[in-house]
Amino acid sequence: MAERDGPGRSLLVQTRGLLRRFGLKARKGLGQHFLVDGAVLGLITGAAELTPADIVVEVGPGLGVLTRELAREAGWVVSIELDEKLAHVLKETLASCDNVTIIDGDVLRIDPAALLDEQRAHFSPAAAASSGYKVVANLPYYITAPVLRHFLEAPARPELMVVMVQKEVAEAIAAGPGKMSLMSVSVQFYGEPEVVSYVPARCFYPVPEVDSAILRIRPYPHPAVAVTDREGFFRLVRAGFSASRKQLANSLGRGLVLPKAEVLALLEEAGIDPRRRAETLGLDEWTRLWQVVTRAGGLAC
Repeated sequence: MAERDGPGRSLLVQTRGLLRRFGLKARKGLGQHFLVDGAVLGLITGAAELTPADIVVEVGPGLGVLTRELAREAGWVVSIELDEKLAHVLKETLASCDNVTIIDGDVLRIDPAALLDEQRAHFSPAAAASSGYKVVANLPYYITAPVLRHFLEAPARPELMVVMVQKEVAEAIAAGPGKMSLMSVSVQFYGEPEVVSYVPARCFYPVPEVDSAILRIRPYPHPAVAVTDREGFFRLVRAGFSASRKQLANSLGRGLVLPKAEVLALLEEAGIDPRRRAETLGLDEWTRLWQVVTRAGGLAC
C-alpha cells in the first residue's frame, strides 16, 4: 500500500516516503535539498505576508511541502519546477489543491507577466483581481543570482520576494557599505533586502554542507537611484569590483581600461577617496561616480 502523508508524520519521514514511492533521488546537479522542518515552513509563509488575494510564483517546489502551505494562505500558487520527474509527481500529489498550477520548465526562460496573463483565467476571483504577485522560493544555491536578477529586472517586478538561500549569500545581499559586493549592489538597486531568519543545514534532506537563511526583498516601485543607463551603471560597478580588495583607483583603471591619472581625476570630481575599496561605497556614491564617468565618456563599450 502506498504511504500517505498525514499530520502525525514528520516531514523527514514524509519526504523519504515520497522519494521511495516514486523512485526518486535528490539530484545533486540541480542542488536539490528538501526542507523537512515544519517550523521553517511557518517562517517562510509568515515572511511572505500572504492573503487570499495574493498570487504566488513559487520557484523550485521540490516535493511540494512548501507549496501546500502557500496554497492554504494564498489565492493562487503557480509553481515552476525544472525537474520533469518532480513536476509529474507534483501534479499527482497536489491534485487536491484546486488553487495550484504546476509548470514544468526553466524559470529563467519564463516571462513572469506573460505567465500570469496566461494563467489568470484559472485564478480564483480574489486572485484574478490582483495586479501584482509575490515570489517564494527555496532556491538551489547555484541559481540564486540569476533567479533574483530575472525577477528584479523584469518589467513586471514582484511586490515581495521571500527566498531561501545560502546563509553567506543572504548576508552579502543585505550588507551595507563596508561589506558591499556586486550582488548586494545589484539587489539593493531594485529593492530592500532583509535576513528574516537563519536555517541550519539539518533542516534539509539530504543535509547540505552549509546553513541557509530566509531572505525577504521588498522591490521598490522604481530603482533606488536615478540612473538612466542601467547597463552602463552596472558596467561601472563591475569594474569597481573587478580586482578584489584593490583600491578604487586601481580596480576602476583595470576594469574600465583607463589610465590611473584619469581615474584619479574622476574620483576626485565625484568626491570619493581613491584609496577606498569598492565594498565601502553606497548606492548614492556609485550613482555620483557613474554620473561623473558618464559625462567624461568613460563607459563606452
